[in-house]
Amino acid sequence: MNKVNEKIGTDYKPFNYYGAPDADKVIIAMGSACETIEEVIDYLNAAGEKVGLVKVHLYRPFVAKYLLDVLPETVKKISVLDRTKEPGSIGEPLYLDVLAAINGTEFGCCPVYSGRYGLGSKDTKPSDIIAVYRNMEADEPKKRFTIGIVDDVTHLSLDATEDPDTAPAGTTSCKFWGLGSDGTVGANKNSVKIIGDNTDKYCQAYFAYDSKKSGGFTCSHLRFGDVPIRSTYLVNTPNFVACHVQAYLHMYLSLIHISEPTRLRCIS
Repeated sequence: MNKVNEKIGTDYKPFNYYGAPDADKVIIAMGSACETIEEVIDYLNAAGEKVGLVKVHLYRPFVAKYLLDVLPETVKKISVLDRTKEPGSIGEPLYLDVLAAINGTEFGCCPVYSGRYGLGSKDTKPSDIIAVYRNMEADEPKKRFTIGIVDDVTHLSLDATEDPDTAPAGTTSCKFWGLGSDGTVGANKNSVKIIGDNTDKYCQAYFAYDSKKSGGFTCSHLRFGDVPIRSTYLVNTPNFVACHVQAYLHMYLSLIHISEPTRLRCIS
């Protein structure tokens, strides 16, 4: 991995740590949630908290020494997030590997909590990650939990009570509702391409379509900023909202948190 890093200028290791050097609460995860967790860490640490993340880049072979090398000596509680559900198992794969790795070490007395995320391709939002850190602070934390969904079967979901805008200052978020073939999606794709090709801004765009195509539901999620965008979730706190179908005002606008200041445009 060091040879690869030298060639392409990266810093990939089997395990990479991100966060406060003296963190007392650490999440261990891999995959799509890590960038959202980093965004939340910046937000919480700026407010005086001490939290961190261990990103798993090399899962097999799982080398315990590399994990122990990056864990802060100050860590007191650990949460492991798996994007899987293993029926019949005593725990999820990454969770069991972490337990085995820290057993008999200086971290052996740290409580380790097991969480699931991304089930059913659900978004993992900053509010969900904050809920994981808050669970570690609780007097009676859930040892096994799920985030991103409301689990009405096992009742293991964590309540996401805090939902701040954790995107870096200067990031502009936009959300557009429209009908298939009305030009909304095409115009947004062109806008992102123009801004990306002709400015120094970082751009992100995601488009949701109805299966009906023409005349169906469309929703465009756009972000622009001066720093790399790590928000791997849909836009929920837009600075600009465009609703091109009058009926959608009552159907969808009540589901989002409007940032201040926000501009709303409605064209029927």
